[in-house]
This record gives sequence, structure tokens and C-alpha cells, in this order.
Amino acid sequence: MEVFSRMLQRVEGAGLIRGFKADGRRGGGECVSHLLFAEDTILFCDVVVEQILHVQLLLLCFQAVTGLKVNVQKSEMVPIGEVNDVHALAKILGCRIGTLPMSYLGMLLGASHKSPSIWNPILEKIERKLAGWKKLYLSQGG
Repeated sequence: MEVFSRMLQRVEGAGLIRGFKADGRRGGGECVSHLLFAEDTILFCDVVVEQILHVQLLLLCFQAVTGLKVNVQKSEMVPIGEVNDVHALAKILGCRIGTLPMSYLGMLLGASHKSPSIWNPILEKIERKLAGWKKLYLSQGG
């Protein structure tokens, strides 16, 4: 995945795709074009046909260089806000169209941070852990 990340950085550096700017605490900030976790990748780009075509070419180059193929049937394009012709853009990559909010690595993306739907699963996990610890403590004679 390091190879793919470096390829994405080069493509972004050349201005062929553009992610988003995350503001830093001291004013600066970082441009984010992708996030990687194990074998999962999230790409961020503008809703421009040229950028989608550059993503497609990048995926083909990655496949040619590494011999690894991205399974686009398992991939989703998730529009943020109103996106015209999202179906045409997804057809370019051959992927499905997802919607927000969505779950990614057990976290709900695209929901308000005040939404109970984000916190309920986390609270349930904590309650299960506490119940397990309580049973363990009681069984040990506590």
C-alpha cells in the first residue's frame, strides 16, 4: 500500500487530483487526497471527469506495476453534497454509488457528531465490557 500511497502523492503533486484541505491548529493545514488502513483506501477528489479519469489511470498503473488488481465491484463512490451525473462518474470507474452516513472501520461517517447513531454502538460495547469485567470480578470473589 506504500507504493499506492506514493503514486497518489505524485498524482496530487502534479495537480491531476485534488483532495481537501484539513485546517491545522496553528492555521496551516494539510491537503488530504487519501487515507489508508490495511488494505482499504479512501480517495478524495473533486467531482470532475478529468480527476476521475486520472484515478482510473492511476489504478491501472498500480495494477501494471504491482500485479495487484483493485476489485472495483467492492468499491464505492460516495458523493458529498449534490453531485450532478454521479452515475456517469461511477460508470467510468465501474464502481457502485454509496451514500452518507456510512460505516467505515466501525465508525459512522457523515453523521452529526451529536447523533445518537454514532454513540450508541460505542456505548453498547462499553456496557458489554463492563458487564464482562463485573462477572469476572464477582466470580473471583470480589
